[in-house]
Amino acid sequence: MSAVEFLRPEHWLGENGGPRYVQLRRRLEEAITTGVLPPNSSLPPERELAEITDLSRVTVRKAIQELVREGLIEQRQGSGSFIREPVARMEQSLSQLTSFTEDMARRGMETTSRWLERGVFMATPEESSALDLADGAQVARIYRLREAGGRPMALERAALPLDLLPNPIEVTTSLYEVLGRSGNRPVRAVQKISAINLETREADLLGVAEGAAGLSIARTSYLESGRVAELTRSLYRGDAYDFVAELRL
Repeated sequence: MSAVEFLRPEHWLGENGGPRYVQLRRRLEEAITTGVLPPNSSLPPERELAEITDLSRVTVRKAIQELVREGLIEQRQGSGSFIREPVARMEQSLSQLTSFTEDMARRGMETTSRWLERGVFMATPEESSALDLADGAQVARIYRLREAGGRPMALERAALPLDLLPNPIEVTTSLYEVLGRSGNRPVRAVQKISAINLETREADLLGVAEGAAGLSIARTSYLESGRVAELTRSLYRGDAYDFVAELRL
């Protein structure tokens, strides 16, 4: 069945199916998941979709905007709307303390970083409190876009006491590898995970639509001695990650 025939309203639009934009969104989702609208294909313009479905352009626009937020459709300036290539989801264990580089290496994926900030800075009040530093202390701070297989995956901002990481420029791939060489690799961590909607800046960096679902992870890591070694704030793409914890009685 062609996309035009698949979207004709007599096949799916009903009085008891809920708001019309919701019904259209569901039908478009079905077209995408079944391959009627394959990845990288263009979506008919709003005007054509309105004619095909007998719906208003406002209704069509609202359905498309929801699919953009869900990450199924991307809008390209001057080119129209296109079906996004599906992102392979990854499972991330919460039972082991590993680095992003190590996680991706186990999957056979090469990682790269786009540096957004890296150097020595005055500690913020949050950093001073979390790292148990004196007022006016400095921290080593790194902020980068983490990529795997050429695809943006996460934004990661880490702050560490300066004596544990005196030269942040030394970090080129794995932070934990650098810390391990000096005997300062963390051995445990406490993480807090929150569901968020990504703001414009973060969404642009991660290659998703503004307002798309994301995962915010706050991690405080500790050395074997019990000292706090690292404060990390990360934002992960919600369409690419599942975090898994094993529970035992």
